Amino acid sequence: MTTFDVKAVAAHVIRHLAAEQSRGRAVHLEELADAIGVRHVDVRHVVSQLHAEGHVDAKRMKLTMTGLALAVSMKDCKLREVRRKSGTIARVTARVA
Repeated sequence: MTTFDVKAVAAHVIRHLAAEQSRGRAVHLEELADAIGVRHVDVRHVVSQLHAEGHVDAKRMKLTMTGLALAVSMKDCKLREVRRKSGTIARVTARVA
């Protein structure tokens, strides 16, 4: 079984929105989910979190100034994979417990 890494999805959302915003393109939730490779429900959850933190305008699907600053700071970073095996989660959970 695999699950998704919320922080990795958030980083991919920010980077994808920044790229499309720089081209002047509007991004739809389904397109964003397909580009990242996760369900649109998961992307909606992450976009809602980023909206609550002030990084994304969820209604317009655009980055705010802080979101753009994050995107610029991550420009040259290698992003983590959005999917991870459940065995990895079990090992991390075991370490925490």
